[in-house]
Amino acid sequence: MFRVVRTLGLAFGLLAAVIAAQAPEFAQQYTQRLGGALDELRRSIASLDADAQATGRSREEALTLLRTNPDAFIARRGESARTDVERLKRLEAQKLALDTAASPLGRLSVIARDPDMGIARATYRDYQPAVPTTADGLVAGLLGFLAAWGGWRVTSDVGRHLARRRRRAQPETTPV
Repeated sequence: MFRVVRTLGLAFGLLAAVIAAQAPEFAQQYTQRLGGALDELRRSIASLDADAQATGRSREEALTLLRTNPDAFIARRGESARTDVERLKRLEAQKLALDTAASPLGRLSVIARDPDMGIARATYRDYQPAVPTTADGLVAGLLGFLAAWGGWRVTSDVGRHLARRRRRAQPETTPV
């Protein structure tokens, strides 16, 4: 019976390793989407800046003019442009943090701290599992294996100990 439990623990650990190794791949695909979002936001804001400069205004002056316009549509477009400028700053800071993450699994911690939920949802929706070949993937897989296998061993050892204890605690019956 112990061999079956040990084999199940090993299988459980290997499954957890494969699943955990997908986290760095998710981070890599998230980073690619982040780059695409940054490119698009930069293009959009560069267009806003060019229009503002062509009319002799700064970006802030143009945003204020748009946001305070009495026409509701134009005011909403101004608010959208302001939101895009703020999002660009946040995403550029996150991209810098991702690029400078030095520790194993550092990119995962950067994403976990402050993900852009739109990018995270899109990444999850289109996620493609991959075989981990990076150091991050191998470390994540090893940690997943050790956590699952170790948890299984502790649980099975406690269960085995309780079963032995229960067997010893049962009073022996003698025939009358």
